[in-house]
Amino acid sequence: MSTMPFSATDFRRRAVAHGAAPVEEAWREHGDILLNPGVIPMLEGLTLKDAAVLVPVIDDADGAKVIFTQRTAKLRKHSGQIAFPGGGMDAEDRTPEVAALRETEEEIGLHRSFVETVGRLPYYMAMSGFRITPVLAVVRRGFSIVPNPDEVDAVFEVPLSFLMNPDNHIVGSSVWQGRERHYYRMPYGERNIWGITAGIVRTLYERLYA
Repeated sequence: MSTMPFSATDFRRRAVAHGAAPVEEAWREHGDILLNPGVIPMLEGLTLKDAAVLVPVIDDADGAKVIFTQRTAKLRKHSGQIAFPGGGMDAEDRTPEVAALRETEEEIGLHRSFVETVGRLPYYMAMSGFRITPVLAVVRRGFSIVPNPDEVDAVFEVPLSFLMNPDNHIVGSSVWQGRERHYYRMPYGERNIWGITAGIVRTLYERLYA
């Protein structure tokens, strides 16, 4: 694998080094929570369901790519949005890694034999009721993608170099429950990466690349 900047080799090295850092309480210190500090007491008062997503970084010689999905419009939560593959943790999921790999296989058909998990980011606390663990992974080419039409409309890739460039992290705002909320968005071609997914990407940048 290449050792060029934004290669999968470099990503793995950074992720493994970061893995020893404490992450349990770090969700208050990174990502879009810094744009909305007033929501911290609200989040701390919620009963959140555990979830996990995979942040799949493809090992390509010309620079790493990251896999994203576009959720179907018929889903009850976050319909139509850009997302990492993942979902709620089941009782039999021993770890977030197990949940993220299972959900990824179910959603897009990416078999776990092509995936090497290399670390985690701090929790992402979502006002929609989830405490999300982002699981960092390196993906070997040769895999097949078979989207589950009940959950996923499209699967696409974005260069890691684009995502880790802070010039591409745009701050937007909207009114939610009567209050102005701020969020990151990262337009890429016809896709608009925003919300929870962009918040996780921003945390990845702050923890591993800033």
